[in-house]
Amino acid sequence: TRGLTPSRRSFVLMNASLRALLCPALLMVVATVSAAPRTVLEKRDTLPAINQRIVDFVLGRMGKKVDRGECWDLAAAALNEAGATWDGLYGFGRVVDHRKDEVLPGDIVQFEGVTVEHRTATSMTRETYGHHTAVVLQVHARGEYTIAHQNFGEAGRKVSTTVLSMADVRGGKLTFHRPQGN
Repeated sequence: TRGLTPSRRSFVLMNASLRALLCPALLMVVATVSAAPRTVLEKRDTLPAINQRIVDFVLGRMGKKVDRGECWDLAAAALNEAGATWDGLYGFGRVVDHRKDEVLPGDIVQFEGVTVEHRTATSMTRETYGHHTAVVLQVHARGEYTIAHQNFGEAGRKVSTTVLSMADVRGGKLTFHRPQGN
């Protein structure tokens, strides 16, 4: 974490800690998202039941390959296991405008030609998401999320997490979907 800004260092450390701490029995998640310690507590009973079932499904598969290991497979399996109503393609639920509406854990995010750049005083890291699907696992603040996905990064075809900061998005289209069903 040397050379990172305090804010980015918090994200890097939180991401590593999150991987070690995630489990289906977790009742509360505490995440540090800035240099000035600030926590966001998310309680299970604040989510729609279908979103909670999706989060539980993803947490239970961390570090494992779901179906073929494609990014879409994780979202599809989570939606199906949760009993969601969706079109079986890319209509994952009701579209949520992340600029106006609250994004929740368990929402699905579709990336189309997205470029994300993480900048520090001494470096810049670029991630590209051509056509990619992920599940919002945690919401730290408006525009700051931990997403779970597979077929991306060092974990390859196994489920892993990445921090997504909307402030770092430089181009492309992200569409958030709220799963529908009971």
